[in-house]
This record gives sequence, C-alpha cells and structure tokens, in this order.
Amino acid sequence: MKKRRGTGEAPPEDSATGQGDLFGGALGTPKKAKAVVVAAPKPPPEAPPRPAVPPAPSELEDVSAALPSLPGAPSRPAPTRTVLTVGELTQQLKSTIESRFPRVLVRGEVSGFRGPNARGHLYFTLKDAEASLDVKMWASQAARLRFALRDGLAVVAEGSVDLYAPAGRYSLIAYKLEPEGEGALALAFEQLKERLAAEGLIGDNRIRPPRPLPFLPRRIGVVTSRTGAALQDFLRVLHSRNPRLSVLLCDARVQGEGSAEEVARGVERLSRTDVDVIVVTRGGGSKEDLWTFNEERVARAIFASPVPVVSAIGHEIDFTISDFVADWRAPTPSAAAERLAPVLQDLEYALATWSVRLRKAAERRVLELRERLGSLRGGVVDPRRRLSTERLRLSDAEDAMTRVMRQLLRDHRENLRGHTEHLQRQRPQARLAEQRARLVQLSARLKDAVRADVAARRASAARARLELERVSPITRVAEMRARVAHQKARLVALEKDTLASAQRHFQRLEGQLDALSPLKVMSRGYAVTFRKRDGGVVRSISDVQPGEVLGIKFANNGAKTLQSCEEIEATVTSVKGPVDC
Repeated sequence: MKKRRGTGEAPPEDSATGQGDLFGGALGTPKKAKAVVVAAPKPPPEAPPRPAVPPAPSELEDVSAALPSLPGAPSRPAPTRTVLTVGELTQQLKSTIESRFPRVLVRGEVSGFRGPNARGHLYFTLKDAEASLDVKMWASQAARLRFALRDGLAVVAEGSVDLYAPAGRYSLIAYKLEPEGEGALALAFEQLKERLAAEGLIGDNRIRPPRPLPFLPRRIGVVTSRTGAALQDFLRVLHSRNPRLSVLLCDARVQGEGSAEEVARGVERLSRTDVDVIVVTRGGGSKEDLWTFNEERVARAIFASPVPVVSAIGHEIDFTISDFVADWRAPTPSAAAERLAPVLQDLEYALATWSVRLRKAAERRVLELRERLGSLRGGVVDPRRRLSTERLRLSDAEDAMTRVMRQLLRDHRENLRGHTEHLQRQRPQARLAEQRARLVQLSARLKDAVRADVAARRASAARARLELERVSPITRVAEMRARVAHQKARLVALEKDTLASAQRHFQRLEGQLDALSPLKVMSRGYAVTFRKRDGGVVRSISDVQPGEVLGIKFANNGAKTLQSCEEIEATVTSVKGPVDC
C-alpha cells in the first residue's frame, strides 16, 4: 500500500493517561461544539541503561530459543524452552493489547472508504506518513455520524483496539469520529446543503420555486414545542394583529434525540389538514440546539408539503437548512406572525373603503349600461324579416344544387353506358373462341407440313440405301480397322509417356506446395489468428478492438487441415502501436 504524506504526529495515549473527552459529553446531549486539540504526548527523557533484573520464574517464561554464546565466553546450560501454539500466542497478545488500549484517540487520514456495506457497517483505513490502521465502525454508531466520510478526510477517531485472532490482524473499533480542522456540524451542514442543491431542493436551480403565502389565511398550522417561548411570542403577535385567525398546533420537540422525526412528522400531519400555511418555529440557541432543523428528514418533509411553509428559526443571524428549503424565511417567530396576520382594523377600514367605492362604481356602470341599451334598442332589426330573407336564399341555393346534381347524374350515366359497351366487346369468352379457331387452323397446317416432311425424308433414305448398296464398305472397313489399331498402339504409348511426365511434374509441384503450405509454416512455430465473431483472419492491429474474443490455431504433428489444428481462445485486453521487431 502506498503511503501518503501526513502530519507525522504520534497517536495520543488512551484515557488512562488523562486525555479529555473529544466530544464534550454523552451522545444525544446538545452542546456547543468545542475544538479539541489532541497533542501527542512527549516521550520521557531517555534514562541511562541499567542492568536488567531477571524476573522470577513464576512471572515470566522464556519462549525463545537459546542464543548462541559469544566466542571465548564460558559455556552455560541451555534454558528450558516453552513452545506456544499460534492460538495461545494470539490470545496472549489479544488480552495484552485490548486491556492496554480500552479507549484511544487516533488522528489520521481516511483511505479505502467504499461506503457502508449491506448491513450498514463502515470499513476504512486511517493512515499517515508512517503507518496505516484498519478501522471498523458498526452500523449503530455510523447512524449517528453528522457528516459523510470520504477518502482524504483528516479525522480523529475514538475507539478501542481489537485483535481478530483468526486473521491475526488488529484494528480500531471506532464509536466516534470528528473531522479535524472543521467541526462535524459545520461539515454536515455544508454537505447536506450541497446535496440538496444538486437535487434541486434549494438554490437558484430548485425544481419548484418558492410559493406565495396567502394574504389572509383561514387557519395557520404551527410545528413547535407547546411549552416553548417561540409559540407564545408567535401567538401574542398574531392575535394582537388579528384575533380572529385560527391556529392549529402540532406539538413536537425542537431539540434533542428524535426531535427531527417529530418535526418532520408534524409537518406531514399538518399538510393533510385544512391549514393554508405551515409555520415551523423555535426560539434562538446554539448551533447544536438548532441542529434539528438542519436534518435532511426535516428538509425533505418541508419540500414535500403541498401547502406553503414558513421557517422562523432562532434569530436573524441564525440560518438553517429549513430556511433554504422553506417557501419564506422569517428572521424571528414574531416576524412570521406579522407576515401572516394583517392588522384587523386596517382590513376592516380597507373593506369599508372598497365597499363604498365598489357601490359607486356599480351605480355608474348601471347608468352607462342603461344608456347604451336605449341607444342599441333603436337599431335592432326585426329577426322575423331576417329569417324570411335567409329562407329565400336557402330555397334558391337548394334549386341550384338540384340542377347541378341532375346534370352530373346524366353525365355519369352516359360514361357508365360507354364503359359497359367497351367491356362487352372485350369479353374473355369472345377472345377465347377466336383464339381456339385460330389454334385449330394452325394445327391443321402443322399436320400437313409434318406429313410432307416425313414423305420427303423417306424418299431420301431410300435413295441413300440404294447408293450404299452399290458401294460396298467391307474393304474400306478393313483398312480403317488396321489404321485404328496402329493409332491405338501409338495412343497407348503416348498415354504412358504423358502419364509418367505428369506424375513427375505433379511430384515437383507437390514438393513446392508442401514447402509453401500454411500448415508447414505453422509447424515451424507460427500460428493463425482469427476473430471468433465472424471468422475473419487478423492481419493487423486495426482488425481487432479491446475486449474482442480471438481464436489462435497451432498446427500439431498430425494436422492435415486448418480445422484439425489445435486452437486457443483469447480476449484482447489492449492494442499497442507498431514497434520495431
């Protein structure tokens, strides 16, 4: 394993040497994050060597072999050897190491982290410039981490040293992790903010833009602690401005273990009621006190709410993840009440003013419409006269259409009659009878011509027979037979000479072909490579791609064809350019 350059600081001693608690108290108790500097203990001054005191036989056993004596030294009797098994030695080391380091703080850089496994456990390595250490963190402790681990992150781990006997390896069982150089809460805040921005829940690229708040909500849902001062401030300002507004409270813890689930559940429950807006609020406090509203569970519940959500957490200088996800952020609970509750007296005065203005505007509009109705009534034409005119136009159009349709019908009938007569003339039955008559005529002519030709051929054959009888072929046949025998003897001799010459030529060609045979070349150590997908021969590196399956054939001693050669399948892993052979 390659080592990365680190701080080079030695790991601190365990809690028995007086080291303080890194996280400032028990888990689940919200407190302000404290920066803890873990300094390596200074090594004690090197003491002068003192003579070793031999231990008593009952306290220590000699488990090593006897060392050879120095030249010239007096001989001494060999001590008795005690042989331990691997398991016994490992158990002794396990008990010694685990009792010596029950609690230790280790600073290092995270390496080899691949995320939680199927059961939620974390496995990674802490390393510095000098060494590395395997770290395991069980799922119950990993669920309490407020930041995401990643390779290269410098952390301080608190845990106990454990030795796993079957593998003979020691590791650190961590139950707390703290990022070095930045607080866990600040790191978790930034990581969650970046993740939600990437998903489109916050920021300029959020999926759903902030929804407008209702001007005068009928009912307001509030998620906060029933005993908190934030609720009292909210209700006091809200009812002082508008005592008629209805408030539906969902009691939830706003800090401590499990408070994030209660707040998220409260938002979900209120979103299923008839509230017009939901207010998530609490008073001021430290970052740990306000951390409930930095949880991802709460942020996603606010984003998923079908009604607008107002975040009123802490004071003006306090910012939480809920403020970024909510549709509107109020600097204080009182400011949220002022935004949601218009002053009742102002509303009543505005309503009275608008009522008077609306009544006067309606009266003016009625007068204007009456005047316009009077002017339009004189210009209205009797609809019965208009209806009579349209009926006359419709009757004329109907007559014209009837005339046109009758003329078109007559034209189509004439066309149909002409096509019918043409079809009768082109009937297949008439054409078939005509072709049959012509076929009978041609058949009779053919029979006459055949009879005349047969008679002429018979007369010619008779004349040829008479001529043949006058010229006897017996003598000519004997001469031709002798000539044929002589030519046959020459032909047999020539055939033997030609066959011998061809066999010699064939043997020469066979030798040349055997020397040029691919199998002969392959028997000298060469091979033929081809692609398995299409059987093509590979002649250059451009014929293959990485990942392609190839077949390599070798010619054994008895191979006669390429199919009978031995074959090796190989997969191309890389292709290199041409180099000098």
